[in-house]
Amino acid sequence: MRRPGEVLSKASILENVWDFAYEGDPNIVEVYIGQLRKRVDEPFGRASLQTVRLVGYRLDPEAG
Repeated sequence: MRRPGEVLSKASILENVWDFAYEGDPNIVEVYIGQLRKRVDEPFGRASLQTVRLVGYRLDPEAG
């Protein structure tokens, strides 16, 4: 939310949301992105949380 349009890698999200000592499955990021999309995008018919293939995720500053 602080940097709309900037692509954040899965590793960056893991470091900043959980922490460097997180030893679980790194796919947890994908699970939470999916949940966010259901709560933030789907009810309003938009696609503000975007996947940038092989890079990471970004918040589209023009969506919504």
